[in-house]
Amino acid sequence: MAARPSWEGHLRLSLVTCPVALYPAISEAETVRFNMINPATGNRIRMKTVDAGTGEEVSRGDLVKGYAVAKNEYVLLDKEDFERVKLESTRIIDIEKFVPRESIDRLYWDTPYHLVPSGKTGIEAFAVIREAMKKKGMVALGRLVMSTRERICAIEIEDSGLLMTTLRTAEEVRDITEVAAPPLPKADPQMLAIAEKIVEQQAGDFDPAEFVDRYEGALRELIEAKKKGHVSKPSHVANENTNVVDLMAALRNSLKGSSGRPERSAAADRPKDRTRRGPAAKPRPRGRSAA
Repeated sequence: MAARPSWEGHLRLSLVTCPVALYPAISEAETVRFNMINPATGNRIRMKTVDAGTGEEVSRGDLVKGYAVAKNEYVLLDKEDFERVKLESTRIIDIEKFVPRESIDRLYWDTPYHLVPSGKTGIEAFAVIREAMKKKGMVALGRLVMSTRERICAIEIEDSGLLMTTLRTAEEVRDITEVAAPPLPKADPQMLAIAEKIVEQQAGDFDPAEFVDRYEGALRELIEAKKKGHVSKPSHVANENTNVVDLMAALRNSLKGSSGRPERSAAADRPKDRTRRGPAAKPRPRGRSAA
């Protein structure tokens, strides 16, 4: 079944516009999901909305949203209030500036979408914008309205189209200085030399097919076993031995163990993910001023 666009509108650069469509670049469709079931009857459980004070059931249609200003005190907002601040959905992605990709801290990257021409009208304009970005090696920054909210986005080259990724705001990103991290000691030269050799031996290219969710796989095995009327132990068990006493000994043993390449998982034979995010961003100071 062909994917359906989650947004359609126009891409605009100055006076040049072209119709485009956005398709989610990620999917959770294959994730195992559960329903709450009453084991006595086998029926699904239906949740009720109940007033926390009176215990009486309330119709969802009668509910409004409330912003907590103090304990048990809320500013109430109804549908009309939200309509007053609702942004007009212009259906336009406005490109405002171009920046080097490495200038955007990776903490700000949020949700990716494939950005492609919508129909044949204006496809030449799309190609011109894309080729100009490719030749200059720049990422476009713009904004659009999605689900009544304005989102800042970054647009970069991807195969025969473009990849648009919504960006988090400065308020959504926590600075490293807000984290209580202990100061790091100076690395022992001998330990550092061994660690560098381990890094060299285990160096390679990123292949997303090599990394699978073992918990998800174990869940599927368990469900299949339940369907057949019995339960089997998961075939993948996480190694929880994290008690490292002698760091030097651990590094030496790791160096011995990494001399051979790790076994390739069965998932590595699956078709590779075609999504390209480009090279990783260079480290830079993470502060709200970076936005």
